[in-house]
Amino acid sequence: MHRSRSVKKVNRITSKGRNVVHYRGAKSAQPHCAICDAELNGISIKGGRSRRSNSRLFGGVLCAGCTSNIITLGSRVEQGDMKLNDISIKQRRYVLQLVAH
Repeated sequence: MHRSRSVKKVNRITSKGRNVVHYRGAKSAQPHCAICDAELNGISIKGGRSRRSNSRLFGGVLCAGCTSNIITLGSRVEQGDMKLNDISIKQRRYVLQLVAH
C-alpha cells in the first residue's frame, strides 16, 4: 500500500524516543498548460470536479494564450493557408481536435 510515490514518507520521533515512518498523501500540484507549462489560472485544487476546470474550449488543459494560438492555427489549416506538417508536434494534437470538432 505504501510502495508508491503518491504517498509521502515523513519521519517522526515518538514520545518514547523511537523513530517511526508516517505516510501522508502528497499535496496535489497546481495544474499546468500542456504546451507552454504555465500555471493555469482560475482553477481551484480544492472542491469538486466542476470547480477544477473551465467550461471553455480546452479548459483545464491549455492556458488562454495557447488556446488562442490553437484557434488561429486551426482556422488557417481549415482555409488551406497552412498544412498540418508546418505546425509543431505539441500543437498539432490540439489543432486536430479543433478541426475534427
